[in-house]
Amino acid sequence: MLTFNTTGLPLPDLIVGASVYFPPLFKAVLLGFLIWLIAHRQLRDWMYAGDVWHPLLMDLSIFALAVCLSLLLIVVW
Repeated sequence: MLTFNTTGLPLPDLIVGASVYFPPLFKAVLLGFLIWLIAHRQLRDWMYAGDVWHPLLMDLSIFALAVCLSLLLIVVW
């Protein structure tokens, strides 16, 4: 009978049965991407109409803010 003791290991939230480890940052990036998709859809016309100097940098900054917001949501949850 094999027993798996996870006390003292550096990765306590490792899922051994499925052999998949999703760190909180990866979860935040996935959730942030979904938030970014919604925000990008709402702001797309305004960004690409010429009101923003560089739309690609604006997209990147919105994505970074979405990831930070999703990490905050994960921590609060």
